[in-house]
Amino acid sequence: MIKNYRNLCFIILASLQLVLVKKTSGQTYKSGPADKDFAGYLFTYFKGNAIEDEAICFAISTDGYNYRALNNNQPVIDSKKISSTGGVRDPHILRSQDGRSFYMVATDMTSSKGWNSNRAMVLMKSDDLLNWKHTVINIQKNYKGNDDLKRVWAPQTIYDPAKGKYMVYFSMQRGSGPDIIYYAYANSDFTDFEAAPQVLFNPKNGKSCIDGDIINKNGLFYLFYKTEGNGNGIKLAITDSLTSGKWVEQPGYKQQTRDAVEGSGVFKLNNTDKYILMYDVYGKGKYQFCESYDLDKFKIIDNEVKMDFHPRHGTIIPISRNELKNLTAKWGLPQGMELKLAKNPVLDGFYADPDVLYSNKTKKYYIYPTSDGFDGWGGYYFKTFSSTDLTNWKDEGVILDLKKDVPWGTRNAWAPTIAEKRIGKAYKYFYYFTAAQKIGVASADLPTGPFKDSGKPLVNFKPDGVKGGQEIDPAVFIDPATGKNYLYWGNGYLAVAELNEDMISIKPNTTKVINTDQTFREGCYVFYRKGIYYFMWSEDDTRSENYRVRYGTSKSPLGPITTAENNLVIQKDPKSGIFGTGHNSVLQIPGKDEWYIVYHRFNYPNGIHMGDAAGFNREVCIDPMFFDEAGNIIPVKPTH
Repeated sequence: MIKNYRNLCFIILASLQLVLVKKTSGQTYKSGPADKDFAGYLFTYFKGNAIEDEAICFAISTDGYNYRALNNNQPVIDSKKISSTGGVRDPHILRSQDGRSFYMVATDMTSSKGWNSNRAMVLMKSDDLLNWKHTVINIQKNYKGNDDLKRVWAPQTIYDPAKGKYMVYFSMQRGSGPDIIYYAYANSDFTDFEAAPQVLFNPKNGKSCIDGDIINKNGLFYLFYKTEGNGNGIKLAITDSLTSGKWVEQPGYKQQTRDAVEGSGVFKLNNTDKYILMYDVYGKGKYQFCESYDLDKFKIIDNEVKMDFHPRHGTIIPISRNELKNLTAKWGLPQGMELKLAKNPVLDGFYADPDVLYSNKTKKYYIYPTSDGFDGWGGYYFKTFSSTDLTNWKDEGVILDLKKDVPWGTRNAWAPTIAEKRIGKAYKYFYYFTAAQKIGVASADLPTGPFKDSGKPLVNFKPDGVKGGQEIDPAVFIDPATGKNYLYWGNGYLAVAELNEDMISIKPNTTKVINTDQTFREGCYVFYRKGIYYFMWSEDDTRSENYRVRYGTSKSPLGPITTAENNLVIQKDPKSGIFGTGHNSVLQIPGKDEWYIVYHRFNYPNGIHMGDAAGFNREVCIDPMFFDEAGNIIPVKPTH
């Protein structure tokens, strides 16, 4: 590694340590997909110097190496409607910090009018990647002192955590001077700049620099740029503060070819520590891809990359499974591309242990899962998802963050459950959750929170006579026959206690252990139908492909439980590639004898090959559940 690069990293990381800790404690979470839940990539690009090719095109990939053009490689946005020149080039796309929206910027230019003909850029914003609002910003017209402005090229956007704003940066040339990279902060609705552009980066040699591309890695900002008029290469400069003007320029070039290149773009491969640097080898009409772990040394991987189109100066972002579905629903599935877009899983990404609720207050359905996809079940926050139809689920964001909201248990956020209870004329929501192998409770006025922790564990003890197991996997049940409130929990044993009317404390001397058979492991769930109390539980280990759900019945919410000989509810289906089906909840459609089982399974199709990791890379599914005339649950076939 280059000496001054390594010294810079040590110095800056040490100075940033306290700052980063503070930022983490006040972190805001995405309401869109988390990094762990990305399932593919979106490539935005233009095609060439012909007027019809100076437009924004999209391509998709599921692995970051094989890309297929959407819309038959035709533009997805009409350049004449969004630009002042009739063409756009160099599109750059960015997901917003909170995950709610997307920003795209492009050069407002047609090459037929000359390389020094443009003074403007286009700013665009979308909530769904399909529909875009746009604004044209003409630097020469909008800001004084730009009479000699010759060109405005290749804008890009990055979130500046120091300012809490989005910075748009781009190169400009005035008169006979060099191209310099400038910046301006966008306003809150991404339709204009807050102030006139300022210099962001000007190399020490005073030569031109264009096509800046910045990526934030561990609090350091890596700027890749082209040395226009000074060699054919892509160089790198690093800083810990975007607007400080203090950039450490690295020696050498980062492209891995002697051909002229431009339009570099860096992105991180999903669920890896690997970064991809790509750039436009414009003289040969091709792209080159290189990989790196440290953003310093790069290796060509052209033989691994395939495209059915020829892009010019574009950028790539990770996207989720649902975003892939929406893009292909709008512009069609590219020919020759296999994309499994079944209805299950219903949630976008890795989630497990789902608890389902119909809210009488909002008339919506909600799923409350474990945030999965963390090694060793290491998640520390909870989200909820809402739906009006059980098919399309909206990410409502984080409702409880153990590190911020639960000082008595800051790790292992597992297996929540929720109750809606009418108190007086209002509905209240009581959310029971596992934290650090203890059970807590938080309350809120809405099913989406914000939830406030009670301040202490509700269950941090073993019931009398229990020596092993864990105090996890709560399940709350309001008995429709008596109105009493019960909490069940346990791993290796099944405990129950009656809750007080406040729903946040246990009634003294009501805790007991309910006898179960040897198949009981964890994940109890209780519901009531036609005078029968149904007890459901998971058998085996969640890392096992044989993880599955059994049930028993009782005449009381306190047992005893009777189990039938054939009491399996749902289990793996190897022919369909479905494994590890367990830890469920049950939904009754209000006013109907219509029932659904909500459960998790191994990630499909890779989970069965992941070993133990399959047990913390799970996904949530829903299937209908039926009963026979005697009230027995008919075994459920898990589906896609």
